[in-house]
Amino acid sequence: MAKIHRLDSRLANQIAAGEVVERPASVLKELLENALDAGARQITVDVEQGGTKLIRVRDDGSGIDQDDLPLALSRHATSKIRGLEDLEAIGTLGFRGEALAAISSVSRLSLASNSGDQAEGWQVTVEGRDMAPSVAPTAHPRGSTVTMRDLFFNTPARRRFLRTEKTEFNHLEEVFRRVALSEFQTGFRLSHNQKVIHQLPPGDDETLRAARVARLCGRAFMDQALTVDIEHAGLRLHGWMGLPTFSRSQADLQYFYVNGRVIRDKVVSHAVRQAYADVLYHGRHPAYVLFFEVDPALVDVNVHPTKHEVRFREQRMVHDFLFRSLHRAIAEVRPGEGQHGEGRPGDAAPAMEEGPAPSQGHMALGTPASGAPGVSEGPRRSFGGGYGGAFSGGTIADGARQAGAYGQMVSATPAPGGDPEASHTPPLGYAVAQLHGIFIVAENEHGMVLVDMHAAHERITYERLKRDWAEEKVRSQPLLVPVSMAVSSREADFAEQQPQVFQRLGFMVERAGPETLVVREVPALLRNADSETLVRDVLSDLLAHGSSERIEQQ
Repeated sequence: MAKIHRLDSRLANQIAAGEVVERPASVLKELLENALDAGARQITVDVEQGGTKLIRVRDDGSGIDQDDLPLALSRHATSKIRGLEDLEAIGTLGFRGEALAAISSVSRLSLASNSGDQAEGWQVTVEGRDMAPSVAPTAHPRGSTVTMRDLFFNTPARRRFLRTEKTEFNHLEEVFRRVALSEFQTGFRLSHNQKVIHQLPPGDDETLRAARVARLCGRAFMDQALTVDIEHAGLRLHGWMGLPTFSRSQADLQYFYVNGRVIRDKVVSHAVRQAYADVLYHGRHPAYVLFFEVDPALVDVNVHPTKHEVRFREQRMVHDFLFRSLHRAIAEVRPGEGQHGEGRPGDAAPAMEEGPAPSQGHMALGTPASGAPGVSEGPRRSFGGGYGGAFSGGTIADGARQAGAYGQMVSATPAPGGDPEASHTPPLGYAVAQLHGIFIVAENEHGMVLVDMHAAHERITYERLKRDWAEEKVRSQPLLVPVSMAVSSREADFAEQQPQVFQRLGFMVERAGPETLVVREVPALLRNADSETLVRDVLSDLLAHGSSERIEQQ
């Protein structure tokens, strides 16, 4: 049996790097957090080859003294906590003292710094786990510069798991976006392969904060977002929450910060989902940039190696506060949405268009027109579907179209009374009546069937699109007036780089500016749909998956 022995400290650092350093984006996260903890008010990030070749982070923070530089690269060495009481009320982003040690064990790392008390700066250099740190003087202003080169140069197995340069940079840019959204008083600059991607000036007034959110999340989000600022019992929630009309097909625009730290938490996610439950269809996701402030002693951030998860001491109190705050904010704008939001992209909850709503559990039978099964003239419900006219039923014309679509499903079968051996009753049976312009009552061999016209029409359109997609025969319908839509620069880049995906779907989408797209053609089957929402959903899939594989599978 093998003997138990203590691991070499450098080997231990390399093992720890497996938890801390997953990809270049992980490195950037740790370096940005260190810069912010040092009080930086200007941070510059230079990246080459998606971060695998180079990541350089410069800041104007407090800097590090010469004597502390070698110790800064040691594991479990930090200036942020000294005892358990500091950890239980932690106010900094980092605290474990593992980041630089882990990064230096799998890359070529140099750290130059000047605390401002010295005439010159000092630099410490290390290459992988086999090289001892070396310190030398260097010219450097107050602050620090961390340069990481050749990530995983000494661990080829880890390097093989890296993706393409573009994919790695997308992950890295997302980390940059999360950090930049949390610290408005700090200026940020990001360049990739010597090309400036983001230039964000500092500013903590409301106008500059909103401008930064619009720059990073897209102007369309800010145009359809509510500003919230609610405080109660020592808890504060502020930021921006998207209207139901700006729902997403992916959870790709959700940023939640606890005391300045971006986190993922089941309690928070559930509270947000519950708040939006009445106004979003299944499968749609809200968009938000929210900041939650709570006593640090009431939240444990030492839960996950990457500090992405937290644990609240009073989970029920936090959940109820978040749910009630967001739900109240949404409820206050829904009346206006019902009056002015008709036809806008989104997924608002069903609202009565005319007449009182039927009581729950009781639906009155609509009177068929001309004594035959058809469209009810009684009160009807208006659905603000995510794709507008294509999948919504709320007007007499819409009801007639959807009822006609249902009729197509059974038109190939003779009416009741024919030769029973010559045909069989279709699965959904024969239409008998209609309820409130929403449901069709049908009869088949097993009894009565209740058909949701909205869902049936959706399914028919979906099957037609799927058939045309498989046969590569999706017909396009040119728009008389092209639709201009505001998007983020990242979305515009994807649309410009993936034109074949949109063409196969029946769209013609062109880039008209850094953050503007123009839709000139849409699929003929969806000519009455909200083209802007459709394009946003395709973009969301591309951003989430990097290709059209998900679209093809669906």
